[in-house]
Amino acid sequence: MSPVARDALVVLGQQIRVARIERSWTVGELADRALSSPPTIRAIETGAPGTSIGTVFQVAFLVGVPLFNTESRAELARLRREGASTLALLPERVRHRDEQLDDRF
Repeated sequence: MSPVARDALVVLGQQIRVARIERSWTVGELADRALSSPPTIRAIETGAPGTSIGTVFQVAFLVGVPLFNTESRAELARLRREGASTLALLPERVRHRDEQLDDRF
């Protein structure tokens, strides 16, 4: 995992933990609300990379951590539609290039 991705997981986990504590919820209470388990919530809050992204997003939503720089459900829906429109204009497949790409970060 790249250092940037690792840092992003840790930051999101910290934001989720702060929001949970500000709501005075225990790890168990958040786990119940998320239909998850306390170890999963602890993993999310520490930035462990093995948790499914759907579970992480659900937990973030429950505690009020904004995703994609928006707290509005309408704005998130607009971004989803915009993404779908953009993807509709792009080719469905990408052809292999002969040139080597440098993807080291």
